[in-house]
Amino acid sequence: MIKELSIGTRIDHDKYGEGLISKVNVVSYDVFFAMGGKREILKSSDEFNVLNESENNTNSSSSSASIDLDAFEKMICYTLDKYAMLQESVDLGERWNGGTMILQPANKELKPKEIPIEIFFHKIVMLRDRLRVLEQNINSHPKLIDEDKVNLQQYITRIYGSLTTFNVLFKDKDQYFVGASGGN
Repeated sequence: MIKELSIGTRIDHDKYGEGLISKVNVVSYDVFFAMGGKREILKSSDEFNVLNESENNTNSSSSSASIDLDAFEKMICYTLDKYAMLQESVDLGERWNGGTMILQPANKELKPKEIPIEIFFHKIVMLRDRLRVLEQNINSHPKLIDEDKVNLQQYITRIYGSLTTFNVLFKDKDQYFVGASGGN
C-alpha cells in the first residue's frame, strides 16, 4: 500500500527508528533519522509506521510544490526541536546517580525542597542545548550585523561562564560549560 505523506511527517522505521520526512519524491521519501542520518524510503515500504502526520498533509498532486530553503530549514529545526529527536546523549557523573539536591531555606521552620539530581541535571542540559540553538540563530541571523552578533555572543559566553559551577555534575569533561577564559 502506498502511503501519501507530506514533509514534516514523523515516522518510525523498523531499522532506523524515528525520522522526519524532508522531501516527497514520486515513489519515495527522503527521511532524516535521529540515528541513521538521511535515507530514501519507498512509499510502498511496509517497514515504517506513521507516528505523527504533518498538519500540512497534502495529496500527491501538490507534493511537488516548491518550498524555499529557508522555510524548509526553519520547519525542520522547529520539528526536530519540538520532538527532541537529535539531542546529544549527556551522562550524569556516576557519583550523583540516585542522588537528591536539597534546597534548605535559612528559616528552619520552612520545609526544604528536594529534587532528584537526575531531573535537575536534565534541566541544566536542556538549558545548555537551548543556549547553543540561540547561539546558532544569532550567528546565522541575516539581519544582524557582525558587531551585533559579537556583542550578543559575548553575553552567551558569560552565561556559559556562570554555569561552570554545574560542571561537577557531568560525567565527561568534554561536555563541561566553558566561559570566556576557556577554563572551568
